[in-house]
Amino acid sequence: GMSFHGGLIGVIIAMVLFARHHQANVLSALDLLGTVAPIGLFLGRIANYVNGELYGRVTTLPWGVVFPGGGEFPRHPSQLYEALLEGLLLFLVIRFVTHISFGLRRPGLVAGLFGLGYALARILVEQVRLPDAQIGYLFGEWVTLGMVLTLPLLIAGAALIGFAMRQPSGR
Repeated sequence: GMSFHGGLIGVIIAMVLFARHHQANVLSALDLLGTVAPIGLFLGRIANYVNGELYGRVTTLPWGVVFPGGGEFPRHPSQLYEALLEGLLLFLVIRFVTHISFGLRRPGLVAGLFGLGYALARILVEQVRLPDAQIGYLFGEWVTLGMVLTLPLLIAGAALIGFAMRQPSGR
């Protein structure tokens, strides 16, 4: 959980500093990041699958995968679930909002949509993904650190969408 979330915080800080230095609209700059981030997430999750890391719980579903180092039983290919949800689906939704609904005219909308979409996808996939071995589950068998770290992103994404939708659309 920390690698993505820590990286995201670093990228946001860098983008805010860059936008301020160039006297650009910070929310518009973050929107541009939100348009391309799903591509990176998609490719990163495919790499996780190829590397046999971050796999899911044991499953009896027909598409379960026996991962090297994952034991003898098939597991959820949670990396592929995330690639499809956080990557492909989120990219398509954002593409629709930017190119059909002209969402970039409302600064913060796309960044918020990215945050909310990523958070929902991550929390959903965490239901079948194994938590980090050194941390485990936090409350019973269903809350992971990834979920906890994603909650602020979900709230911030929803808040950004609300803020952007209350502003007049720029033309």
